[in-house]
Amino acid sequence: MVFESFAEANSFFLITIFFIALVMGAIVTKTNFCTMGAVSDATNMSDWGRMRAWILAMAVGILGVTIMETSGVVQIGQMFPPYRGSQLIWAENLLGGILFGIGMTLGSGCGNKTLVRIGGGNIKSIMVLFLIGTIAYFMINPFPGSDKTLMSVLFYDWIRPLAVSLKTNQDLGSLVSKEDPVMARQWIGGVLALLLLMFVFKSAEFRKSFDNILGGLAVGLAVLAAWYVSSGMITIDMDGESYGLMGFIENWDMIMDSEEGRPASIRPSSPQSFTFVNPMGQTVGYIGASFSNAYVTFGLMAVAGVISGSFLWSVLTRSFRIEWFASFKDFINHLIGGILMGFGGTLALGCTIGQGVTGISTLALGSFIAFFGIVFGSALTMKIQLYKMMYEDAGFGAVFITSLADLKLVPNGLRKLEGI
Repeated sequence: MVFESFAEANSFFLITIFFIALVMGAIVTKTNFCTMGAVSDATNMSDWGRMRAWILAMAVGILGVTIMETSGVVQIGQMFPPYRGSQLIWAENLLGGILFGIGMTLGSGCGNKTLVRIGGGNIKSIMVLFLIGTIAYFMINPFPGSDKTLMSVLFYDWIRPLAVSLKTNQDLGSLVSKEDPVMARQWIGGVLALLLLMFVFKSAEFRKSFDNILGGLAVGLAVLAAWYVSSGMITIDMDGESYGLMGFIENWDMIMDSEEGRPASIRPSSPQSFTFVNPMGQTVGYIGASFSNAYVTFGLMAVAGVISGSFLWSVLTRSFRIEWFASFKDFINHLIGGILMGFGGTLALGCTIGQGVTGISTLALGSFIAFFGIVFGSALTMKIQLYKMMYEDAGFGAVFITSLADLKLVPNGLRKLEGI
């Protein structure tokens, strides 16, 4: 789609992202698509229905990106965040994923679920949003009057040296074939998506679950739609020269006579898809910038769209309910959960959707590591909570080892408590 001005193109881009997010928010609310719920169901009840829905979203994302890249419909090489970067920050992916998994369990849901809960009337999720957003913002932006960030103060000096500098990009295609990574991505993406789809639809119970299928398809297709809109759909024609949004901003000084209408940063105009931790940080930045239009981004529209979609569905179905903290302990859990998700989601470069679907759709190795960390952190926290509830006098060490035994991560003979 060709526009004659940046303002028209950018407005269309932002409005389109808002409506994609709105539809996703409504469907996620309708189907109860929940990644924390997926881990809980699988861990505590051996019910893999919602986990299969999450995996379906991954499969759709992988297959769609593989097809769109092969056909040249999307160009996501300069994506944001840089999922396929040549520096594999495996320790940040893993630690961040674990922290995020713990946080989403304590905070009653991941980034996407937090927005959905806000739309449904959950006031305590507003606190979680601003905790995540504030920490995410200051993880990458300096404190006022300083050049220090939370990342530089707390993490950079000890965790970044653990990163591995690769000779290629970190997507599976590049790692397998330096000579022809594009062809390798086609094969790996196609085979992996097929295997995931076989696993998902192997379950007769899942095949009968309209909501789980709809939820997985909706999230996967929303991720693909955002990749398409942000990287292959919009161009600006200026005196016979064609620019994408990011290319136009890069050449702003040569094209435009003034700074009016220029976005505050180029990165949010890069090819990208849905993720929710960094966008929550962008939301805090937008508020801090006195609601300047220069800070209206893809991420901001994604946050607003999901909340709006959830709100509309909740009102239409009369399920909108104001919810507050049930107890002081509930408040503390959400407080800690929001803090951990802010740190973890930024370290891991994404959340359950940002890494678990969007990142994995690019076949980035770091995304798979982050996904493992999120699931592990959440499942372990759920096990610990369960054993602490059933064995109130048990020490943390006994609960921890028993929880690891339940997850098959240590020999069963090491367990200290009887299984539940």
